Amino acid sequence: MDQALIVFIAVAEKKHFTRAAEELHMTQPAVSQYIRALERTVGTRLLERDRKQVRLNKAGEIVYRHAKEIVGLYGRMQSLVDDLLHQASGRLAIGASYTFGEYALPRIIARLQSLYPSVKPAISIGNTKDISEAVAAGELDIGVVEGEFPHERLRIEPFAEDRMHVVAMAGHRLAQTERGRLGIDELADETWIVRESGSGTRKATESMFARFGFEPRSRMEFGSTQLIKESVEAGLGVSLLSGWAIRKELALGTLRVLDVAGTPVSRQFYVVIPAADFHTRATEVFRELLLREGAHP
Repeated sequence: MDQALIVFIAVAEKKHFTRAAEELHMTQPAVSQYIRALERTVGTRLLERDRKQVRLNKAGEIVYRHAKEIVGLYGRMQSLVDDLLHQASGRLAIGASYTFGEYALPRIIARLQSLYPSVKPAISIGNTKDISEAVAAGELDIGVVEGEFPHERLRIEPFAEDRMHVVAMAGHRLAQTERGRLGIDELADETWIVRESGSGTRKATESMFARFGFEPRSRMEFGSTQLIKESVEAGLGVSLLSGWAIRKELALGTLRVLDVAGTPVSRQFYVVIPAADFHTRATEVFRELLLREGAHP
């Protein structure tokens, strides 16, 4: 594999020649030489330099994106060859959207380690869009997401159902059992706390609003499920959250599920892998484990 690409990626991500050299255990002049050689090869400058840092220019952004893909492809090629001779082993880059990654994945990883101790998982947590794009770009071997993200370079497979509930703080006026089933219009004056755009939970919430023809008068947008739960517990508003994410809070009595007509809302979790003919043995065994044991929290 072209060492210049590895050096260029390090410089682009560290935004500094010296830091990149330290990471690669090289001298700074050697790093500079590799960058100059790559720029000669592509026929243009790739980095803009100032006294504090370097940054990618437009050409550099193009080269960086494709360099990451090339390095990822090389790594997978080597892993596939190794798999012909050995059992599942090596690094497995797993991406997961927040709900599954934070509340279900640890149990699956523990099971993976008990069965295949030579597999070394590296976990990234992000929203559905970011994880899917990282798998498509070859930066992750496999992903678990909360919603479909169609892409020609992905194979998408449902494997578990998620039931989502409208939740409020304990003692909320609408959580009293004698009130009976609520219509969603009764929540119009509540502040709805929602996830950020690109999140599978946000998509499910918007789909529920559209299905009911409902639009809350007030919203707050937060970037993590944990922050939303704590905000609901504090009485800042209500939210639609996964049953997987609220198990502890329901058991402790700090959150209450509101009995809203048309809920719980069901959605699917999906496994996403590159749409390729071959995958590493580690990827395949983890996928099989998800399909076999990942359907229940």
